[in-house]
Amino acid sequence: MDTLAPEKVRLPEKPLFVCVLANTETAYIEGLSAAGKTAKLTDYTPAGDAEVLETGTIIDIPILPMTPPYDTPTPALITRAALSITGVPHVFVNAGLKILPAKQVPLVDIGGMPGGDIRNPIAVHNVEDAFKNAFKLGEELAKDHDLIVIGESIPAGTTTANAVLQSLGYDGNVSSSSSSNPLSLKKQVVAEALQSSGISYGSLRDDPLKAIASVGDPMMVAVAGIAAGLGDTPVILAGGTQMASIFAVIKHLGYSTDNIKIVTTTYVVRDESANFVELVGEIGARYEGADPEFGKSTFKGLQQYEVGFVKEGVGAGGAIYLTGLFGYSMGDLRLKIEELCDELCKFGDIGRVADENM
Repeated sequence: MDTLAPEKVRLPEKPLFVCVLANTETAYIEGLSAAGKTAKLTDYTPAGDAEVLETGTIIDIPILPMTPPYDTPTPALITRAALSITGVPHVFVNAGLKILPAKQVPLVDIGGMPGGDIRNPIAVHNVEDAFKNAFKLGEELAKDHDLIVIGESIPAGTTTANAVLQSLGYDGNVSSSSSSNPLSLKKQVVAEALQSSGISYGSLRDDPLKAIASVGDPMMVAVAGIAAGLGDTPVILAGGTQMASIFAVIKHLGYSTDNIKIVTTTYVVRDESANFVELVGEIGARYEGADPEFGKSTFKGLQQYEVGFVKEGVGAGGAIYLTGLFGYSMGDLRLKIEELCDELCKFGDIGRVADENM
């Protein structure tokens, strides 16, 4: 793992945070994703995350993107807080949404389509065109920015990541937004997906876009295309096992990965049900684990991150990393996050722990 040494790091002058949004019907499989109160309601999660990141609250989306049973707040709040105190601008990319956020949330559309259930022969349509459009977007962003941090929001994304990794010849468990990682269910779904597409372990090592089309999701197409199009511009893939799978896709497409670093939260790095550290070592990626120290928070929802709920999402790890890069402490960040939680309390039960429990 790389260690951030601010005195040795040249601070970016024009950084940008990119949040890629998409849906996959793989999330409809009951028990697979915790990124929504029910499997069907995960359709709203990416759009809700975008509204929260953009405005601090929901607008058109009827439910807050929070994880039960303690209504643990979306990591979009973490990212919003980090971008707020650092002043880093952001853009949203529609890679294939079923439900769009409010029109107050500007979207860059790359012509992607929502993903289907990976147990069907085709999981993602229009992969080639979406990748080309994302690549062009990356080229455009490289003209105006000297650091790009890319995050994502797509429920069930760790399952699709596992399937793509298997297709490319990488094994191992992936993390989960739930405190109890449903690994057996994920393995069953991935096995059925590979079988339905006629894929064996590592058989698509030389055709990663086909791997995404067969068993991946539209977010992966967009992030891979943007990162590849950025050329030599420094890139942070802000996420855990999903971003590791995308790193592998970029690598197997033949693009240089020397400018890419994966940054996630320590909650993913320490996840004993997954093997993130071994995976990034196998694919040859540099990584960093950022710790927001939510155990020190007075919010019961934020404290749930410490026991395994949510862990990562909406580029939270990369956004936390940015605050450290620009000299802010985790205490500074946590205070801002709690301030945002206070503002959001009227929409859900994410309030502070009662005094007698503090």
